[in-house]
Amino acid sequence: MIIDVKVPSPGESISEVQLANWLVEDGSYVEKDQEIAEIDSDKATLSISAEQSGIIRILTSKGESIEVGSVVAKIETGEKTPSQKPALKPEIPSDPQTKPHLSPLAKKLLVTNQVSEQDFIDFIRNYRFSKKDVSLFLEEKDKVKSSPASTLPSLPASRGGSRETERKKMTTLRLKLAERLVSVKNETAMLTTFNEVNMTPILKIRQQYKDAFKEKHGISPGFMSFFTKAITEALQQFPQVNAQIDGDEIVFHNYADIGIAVSTPKGLMVPVLRNAEKMSLAGIELKIKELATRARDNKISMDDMKGGTFTITNGGVFGSMLSTPILNPPQSAILGMHNIVDRPIAVNGQVEIHPIMYVALSYDHRVIDGRESVSFLVKVKEMLENPVKMLFGGKDPVAELLGL
Repeated sequence: MIIDVKVPSPGESISEVQLANWLVEDGSYVEKDQEIAEIDSDKATLSISAEQSGIIRILTSKGESIEVGSVVAKIETGEKTPSQKPALKPEIPSDPQTKPHLSPLAKKLLVTNQVSEQDFIDFIRNYRFSKKDVSLFLEEKDKVKSSPASTLPSLPASRGGSRETERKKMTTLRLKLAERLVSVKNETAMLTTFNEVNMTPILKIRQQYKDAFKEKHGISPGFMSFFTKAITEALQQFPQVNAQIDGDEIVFHNYADIGIAVSTPKGLMVPVLRNAEKMSLAGIELKIKELATRARDNKISMDDMKGGTFTITNGGVFGSMLSTPILNPPQSAILGMHNIVDRPIAVNGQVEIHPIMYVALSYDHRVIDGRESVSFLVKVKEMLENPVKMLFGGKDPVAELLGL
């Protein structure tokens, strides 16, 4: 029996995608539900899974643009034979006399840790090679001399002094992202206002309650949940920041769907926390972790990224001190977080050293006036520096905030 492998619809209004990568080889055996290919749309990278087990016959080349619903491969179902292995794991010679090609430093490291070369060979033989390992081999195989001592790819050599160039076709996702970023600059009146946040109170709370929080909720309290909570409270006081333009109207939202920008190998994705204003800190942390993991594993769905009334992006994880984040249309505002650095500040007339984060709010001046944007950011700063302001009653307000 032959089964057609068709391109699934990534979402409404999307009629064409790019076949980003094949995860299996033509003629190989695939298992039911095994991921066999990745496709790029203008929203996200999604995977295609095999509906049945069998031999796959690939009909479309990597990098081709294809219509949604078109057939990209066929699977011949039937009896699995010993020669038809589902994995693409490279075979390591079983001859015990085969020696790995080790550098002097690598050999010294083995000796220092009292590990023999045979132990290392046994480890390699049983090591499950990942997609990353195979990708490295494919990139470096032409540089490796075909000798018994060079059965594994070497690390990339230094490119110093080279004047070579390399061209790679932009993915559909990257092309659409570039188009959207340019349109934001051209079609909005974007401005950015800045402030600084003394992170001492939040750091103290995390230090004091992290063990109890993790024991109860299974996750450590992070900065993003505090910022999300502060933003949802501030949006209720400044609804213009949570609004967006639709034709000649301004649409106000009575809820806060917060987009969390996530950097992935395929580009920037912004999964959305629905009704974040109703979520606890633990709920926010767990949902962010779930969405970020799915985004980085290319398992995020279109529904996870639709909508959104406000976005948070954290350049601090990469070491950014200050930046002007670009709006995520049709939203009217985005908050940029940055790294935390000990800085001297004035406290009650005295100079003290505190962990400070610079924050930036980019906004569409067509919707949000300067008074509203500055007041909104000041309110976020106040609540972060005094987390009790995010609470509404309770004998132990900090414990209530943490859901303990």
